Amino acid sequence: MIRYHARGTDETTEREISPQRLVYYRDNWYLDAWCHLRNGLRNFAVDAIQAAELLDTSAKDEDEAHLNVVLGSGYGIFSGSHVHWAILRFSAERSRWVAAERWHPQQEGRYLSDGRYELKVPYADDREIIMDVLKYGADCEVVEPPELASRVVEQFRQGLAAYGRESGNSGR
Repeated sequence: MIRYHARGTDETTEREISPQRLVYYRDNWYLDAWCHLRNGLRNFAVDAIQAAELLDTSAKDEDEAHLNVVLGSGYGIFSGSHVHWAILRFSAERSRWVAAERWHPQQEGRYLSDGRYELKVPYADDREIIMDVLKYGADCEVVEPPELASRVVEQFRQGLAAYGRESGNSGR
């Protein structure tokens, strides 16, 4: 049993879980586990687990291949069973860096004739891929899928609005 604070919703819940494996990703530890409350596989940020209690019940054991399909097939730490593919196009200048990076084990990349770099990566949940696209600013274009491109555009709009620039103001 754990008491878990979900940062995304700012809610704390008590959950019975069956731990499966620990994953170290971007300087953070995550616990992949079967969540009996949600009746499915979930990952939990270890530092967001506020309390843990050992129960006197048998844990549900998931097959490693199934864990990889559900929790490891998409981009980043966010999971889901329905995987989409993003096609990202980077400026010729940024291509020198991005071509050397490993975004995902199943990524596909190629240089275009004009020096730009096209990267194709799988994702199940768009939150983390959006954060990574935004950090490249105008040097990254989401080519596919249109829904992901729209979400990135909306994030850029919200960012501009936060700085008061969308309305032509030069500051807050």
